[in-house]
Amino acid sequence: MPGTSRPHGHSYTADELRALRAELVRLDPALAIANAAVAEFAWRSRPANFSGLLHLIAEQQVSIASAAAIWKRIEDGLGEVTAGAVIAAGEERMRELGMSKPKARYAVALAQAENEGRVDFAALARSDDNEAVAALTALLGIGRWTAEAFLIGAYGRTDFFPAADIALQEAARMVDGLEHRPSEKELYARSERWKPYRALAAQILWGYYTAVKNGSVAFTPPPVHNAPAAGRRAARKPR
Repeated sequence: MPGTSRPHGHSYTADELRALRAELVRLDPALAIANAAVAEFAWRSRPANFSGLLHLIAEQQVSIASAAAIWKRIEDGLGEVTAGAVIAAGEERMRELGMSKPKARYAVALAQAENEGRVDFAALARSDDNEAVAALTALLGIGRWTAEAFLIGAYGRTDFFPAADIALQEAARMVDGLEHRPSEKELYARSERWKPYRALAAQILWGYYTAVKNGSVAFTPPPVHNAPAAGRRAARKPR
């Protein structure tokens, strides 16, 4: 692929992303369907700090509109989203600001972890991928999906692929013309073809899934021959 993996936090230019997307399609023509449907985009980004990780936790498992509303309430309610502000607010106040009971508990636990030095966002930038995932998943409420999604967005890590993500599984099902969504294990295996830019493939698939769901792109089942032979489930039947 053009160039090499960049240091964590590297901001890819529009030209670089365009070239990488074209190369991904060359390596895997099935991605052409999704890539053609997704407009140019900047690398998904979020602050590499407490606020960035808390925002990711807050927006999980809710709609985009609900996530935006909850985060606005948190920002308005806390004034400044810091570990100290969350600790001072406590779980009950975080629930009043829109977080579910489990998420409120995770928010306070994360704040305490940063306050006690058990999570170091600067150190994460210097850690290798496995070390960074291990450091994050050691925290209450942080699973592998959350860790990988945060490392992609906050640190520009290029080779993570959160295969447990339902939207990615559904997007992969659509572009490969499958009858059923691939499992997490199957999708991890499928993503090997996109190394070392699996995170970029994920962003293309996320964009495609969103475009299909909001109706801006009409889904047309691809030809069966576009689906990868290895590990393929039954191809989608014509409708």
